[in-house]
Amino acid sequence: MYLPYQRGPLHDLPDTPEAYDAVLADVTEQALARLTPEGCLEHPDARLDVGDTSLGVTSLLALAWQRGKDPRLPEAVRRSLAFHLRERVYTEDNPGYPNLRIRDSGLPYARYVLEAGVHPVGDWPSTVWALLQAVDLLDMADGLLDGEQRAELGVLAHGYWRWLTEATFFNPQDAGNQAIGCVVGGLMLAPHLPPEEGDSVRARALALYADEIRARRARDRGALLPPEHGGAYDNNYGPISLSFLAQAHRVSGEEVFAEDGDALARYIDARLTGGGFDLGGPRYSEQHSGFESVLGLRCFSGRIGSDLGRYRGDTRWARHAARADGGLDGHFAWMLVWQIQDTSRWHRTPSRPPTRHQLRSATVSVAFDDRMTPSLVEAGGTYLLPAAVNRQHGFGPVLDGFLYCRPTGRVRVRDLNTAGLSAKLVTTPVVGRDQVLWHVRSLYVTDGTWLWLTVALERLGGAPYLLAGLPYAEDDGDRVRRTARAEVVSAGGLRLTHPAVEDAEHFDARAEITQEQAAFALAADPRVFGNPDEGWRHLVSSTAVEADPVPEAPDGLHVFAVRYGPGGPFAPAFDESEGGLTVCTEAFTAVIGEASGDRYGEPELTLSV
Repeated sequence: MYLPYQRGPLHDLPDTPEAYDAVLADVTEQALARLTPEGCLEHPDARLDVGDTSLGVTSLLALAWQRGKDPRLPEAVRRSLAFHLRERVYTEDNPGYPNLRIRDSGLPYARYVLEAGVHPVGDWPSTVWALLQAVDLLDMADGLLDGEQRAELGVLAHGYWRWLTEATFFNPQDAGNQAIGCVVGGLMLAPHLPPEEGDSVRARALALYADEIRARRARDRGALLPPEHGGAYDNNYGPISLSFLAQAHRVSGEEVFAEDGDALARYIDARLTGGGFDLGGPRYSEQHSGFESVLGLRCFSGRIGSDLGRYRGDTRWARHAARADGGLDGHFAWMLVWQIQDTSRWHRTPSRPPTRHQLRSATVSVAFDDRMTPSLVEAGGTYLLPAAVNRQHGFGPVLDGFLYCRPTGRVRVRDLNTAGLSAKLVTTPVVGRDQVLWHVRSLYVTDGTWLWLTVALERLGGAPYLLAGLPYAEDDGDRVRRTARAEVVSAGGLRLTHPAVEDAEHFDARAEITQEQAAFALAADPRVFGNPDEGWRHLVSSTAVEADPVPEAPDGLHVFAVRYGPGGPFAPAFDESEGGLTVCTEAFTAVIGEASGDRYGEPELTLSV
């Protein structure tokens, strides 16, 4: 079973001027064939996200005319703009809209659903989108719009801005991408207004960013991020926020957008596997955005010096928004406009300096969460998630159903690169059920083909095992597809277990259901409005790779040793001395220092081939 739409990396899409001209040529032919006598350019099946979409296609036609001067386009632009001004501008309050600060303001807004009162909560982002379509068209109005139509569009755009920032609460869905998009709309609108009004709008936009977005950033994995639907980061919307930050910096020159974009870009780089797969989010776990992410990923790949374009996009929306039949939709059209106007190029090589929350080399990568336990492991073309046991999720030793991976105290990390090997040693203080403090030392070493994991802790009573991951997906070179197996070997006993219970709280990797579907089933609210990250935390148990301790471990220690990746001999040896625990494998020798660390408490590690 293929995971939906997660195919090639976004930097594989051609982005030459010729490629973009071909995209706009296709848009032109679709739009001219669809244009109704009234001037409507909406997809015939559109019902949601519809209030701004005809105007979005209009802006794409304006860009196509700018680049190619197709004589058919000026009349189409004017007719379709007239349709939006006549049929898609609402000034009476939408019945049931819960976020108004001023009733009966008479200010214009765009509807998410055209029917009054059907789904009014989506009107705020739809109006942001309409504002962005409008300012794009204003930017390209020369030679296309007459003075009267251009003036009417300018008044409408200013009205949209005022509705968003005066008539309603700002950012009512707690969605960072929508909020930053609104700020971008204000920054792009300001030059089209008389100087005094324009200065006021620009100042208001910058103040909203500082007070309502930047001041409310959420922390995850050491980074401060624009919050997204109640969480710190979302697979689909996070890269879209990055695109908004790129555009905000492009149009304003304000360094705060570049600085915050750098932070978000480095965070994305750390959590994204080398193969471009990622998973998790408070709105979507596995849905990846498409062309909407290109601007931000491309701009900031160069700024941070890393291959962010490896991010796998949604191929249904590889070039522009589309409906189920593949037909053009104007939703997010402004992002395609900006993407085509932008001249930045992809940075295609990985960042070299080690980062705390990632270990990466060639085809192997490990992304670490806030606890410094893996959130995603990639090796041998397979992706493994944290497994679940007794509602506890992670990678780590398990005894009597208790998972030893949640830190009680400072987690210490040591990175080391030598002779083609990359290593990360993580020392985690944990407390068991008996409130006794234990120290778990986890060594990750990779040569770009294999990943060796050695975990050591003081000897526990009983028979512990290592929870070593949930095999979930594999990369076939074209798409990511589901799997229930992984290439893993162990120096102790090894087994792949599956839940004995068949219900929503127990995830069996052999089932057809995806992680996102399972997570939404456990979420408190319906799909799209539920939080899959929160739902997934309710998982009781899952398919899991389980490894037993090494039989000949040094006295006083439990040692677990597994290797992810292609098969082959694996017979590590272990010895403990005053210098620490020596690990000898077929590829390297490592000495893991004592859990107490050096004189500053930091982990000690030596590594040699």
